[in-house]
Amino acid sequence: MTDPRPTPLTAHHVASGAKLAPFAGWSMPLQFTGTVAEHEAVRTDVGVFDVSHLGTVFVEGPDAQATIAASFTNDPARLDDGTSQYTLCCDERGGIVDDLIVYRLADDRWMTVPNAANTAAVVGRLREQGRGRDVEVVDESAEWAIVAVQGPRSLDTLTVACRALGSGFDPTDVPYLGVVEVPLAGGSVYLCRTGYTGEVGAELVVPGPLAAGVWQAMLDAGATPCGLGARDTLRLEMGYPLHGNDLSTDVLPGEARLGWAVKLDRGDFVGRDALVAAEEAGTQRRLWGLRGEGRRPPRAGMRVLAGERDVGRVTSGSFSPTAGVGIGLALLARDVDAGTRVVVDVRGTPVPFEVVKPPFVERDPKG
Repeated sequence: MTDPRPTPLTAHHVASGAKLAPFAGWSMPLQFTGTVAEHEAVRTDVGVFDVSHLGTVFVEGPDAQATIAASFTNDPARLDDGTSQYTLCCDERGGIVDDLIVYRLADDRWMTVPNAANTAAVVGRLREQGRGRDVEVVDESAEWAIVAVQGPRSLDTLTVACRALGSGFDPTDVPYLGVVEVPLAGGSVYLCRTGYTGEVGAELVVPGPLAAGVWQAMLDAGATPCGLGARDTLRLEMGYPLHGNDLSTDVLPGEARLGWAVKLDRGDFVGRDALVAAEEAGTQRRLWGLRGEGRRPPRAGMRVLAGERDVGRVTSGSFSPTAGVGIGLALLARDVDAGTRVVVDVRGTPVPFEVVKPPFVERDPKG
């Protein structure tokens, strides 16, 4: 066993009294003042997260786009400079190795942000597909921090923080899913109009030496520091899947309702043949939401029953601070539809839920 890796902000979190825990090999803040309070701050005001455990991988060279196209399911040819897209990294059987965002910084310079536990697999895939091509894949995850600023007041907060850091940049000039390099005193950061909460916001990819100053500028501008506990309840309310829970190599994109991120009408990529066959055969199960009548949440791995029939398993579950009820995601048999009444076996107690199509709360990250 090795000690979890610190992020460039770990010492700052320790000094502030945050509760830390190992996550995907990193020492990460789970909460600062409390998960529910932090969740509500993001839904009503603005919160800031240290998500530096995410990977920061650059793909550079004349064949960068071709390498990304061969590695992932979406079509990078649809992107212009300064834009991004959600995509999947699948294996030869079509199973989901990772879900990630790809950013086109320039024709010959791209950035990918994989999940922490899957960064090595994504880097391996890119290098495998880059063989024989004029491209370099550079994993700089240890050199960068990622700071996510999310909530209705996030762009105003970013404007104030940028000014405090010596930049007159206006974040409202960047459209949803856009990315731009912003000069700050001492260097520059990539400001990405993306996030994992359903709220308006941005993710800042920051050189490690600048991270503490950027983090403090967000706090000084009024952002509430938030941990991974709140990030999980926020993403679950939106129905956003989490790799390792709702997504894995045992789950196909169509089963996870992610077929929109798979473009089969283009050149070859890893897993394409399997995904074509899966589309022709139809899915045997689908990822649905579960909305409870009370506060008791479902938990990952619990059985879902319709009458006496076992129809699937919960993949994620929690109490929803916004909706005030237990919610979850579950992979259910193909004949189960929205509106179906089911029960979840919660440690021997049958707890009623309704099958619904997420999100559980209405939000628009585009603003």
